[in-house]
Amino acid sequence: MTGLFQVARRRMVDRIRGRSLAGEMVLAAMEDLPREIFVDPALAPRAYGRDVLPIGFGQTMSHPEVVAFMTQALELTPGMKVLEIGTGSGYQAALLHLLGMEVWTVERIAKLLEGARRAWGLLNILDEINVAVGDGYLGWPETAPFDRILLTAAPPEVPNTLLTQLREGGQLVMPIQEGEQQRLLRLRLEGNRAYREDLGPCSFVPMKARVVEA
Repeated sequence: MTGLFQVARRRMVDRIRGRSLAGEMVLAAMEDLPREIFVDPALAPRAYGRDVLPIGFGQTMSHPEVVAFMTQALELTPGMKVLEIGTGSGYQAALLHLLGMEVWTVERIAKLLEGARRAWGLLNILDEINVAVGDGYLGWPETAPFDRILLTAAPPEVPNTLLTQLREGGQLVMPIQEGEQQRLLRLRLEGNRAYREDLGPCSFVPMKARVVEA
């Protein structure tokens, strides 16, 4: 089965490369990362397709093209300090770690972290990812500032609290709900201003503030 997943990973990367959604650094990391361990075993055969996969509690795992595009949009350099809002399956955090980032990630649903921690343990990176249960709208102020912040759920407006946790020159990549549609944004912090760039349409679960501990 491992060999089949390796072939599937290679095909996934070739598919993403063919659409020019990410550079070779991101693609190489995605080819190295076993995506199947971040989903229920019954869904493992679908891990490398274009499906949005359920991970429980009404949450989903974005399909590979979206992960690749958002990761590329961060314009990462190894050693950057990155905050992820919405740990979910743990796949994005693991990818950021594999790319050489210092990873901090916040999840509002405590139970979801059980699966993420299990997968990180299988990769021997459990102790190398900083994770907390909390309200993503608040970010992680005690550990700010961050070079990059990534949101994996769509709020109705840009959370100003997160912008204040960016370094000068830092970037925030996020979906936003605008009426009936969602757009993917990249915001660059320069001085007291955040310059907004529209990266196109997208589809994410709504961003919620309520923390679920049990």
